[in-house]
Amino acid sequence: VQLQASGGGLVQPGGSLRLSCITSGRIFRLNAMYWYRQAPGKQRELVGSISSDGSTNYADSVKGRFTISRDNAKNTMYLLMNSLKLEDTAVYYCRADGRDVLLSARTYWGQGTQVTVSS
Repeated sequence: VQLQASGGGLVQPGGSLRLSCITSGRIFRLNAMYWYRQAPGKQRELVGSISSDGSTNYADSVKGRFTISRDNAKNTMYLLMNSLKLEDTAVYYCRADGRDVLLSARTYWGQGTQVTVSS
């Protein structure tokens, strides 16, 4: 099972980006999915999460600006980022919890996509 994060890039302050996280490979079930980010010199932090039924939670720093959604039929999660700020610059990672075909609990990580907010 692989997670592929994409959609990062360079954007001006106040702009928007949409990240995608596609899950491929054989998996029995995807449960909660998460977006994390890591800025240079800082620890990785949780941006937000979405449960299998679509319930979401967000870090205070992104609440009201970022929206997480998922398409269960496509095993894909999205992160829509609006009103981007300089401090949103980071590598963004996706994570998925689920069960593999042997019904063992698994945690999967994507490789990260760079988001740079700069004027």
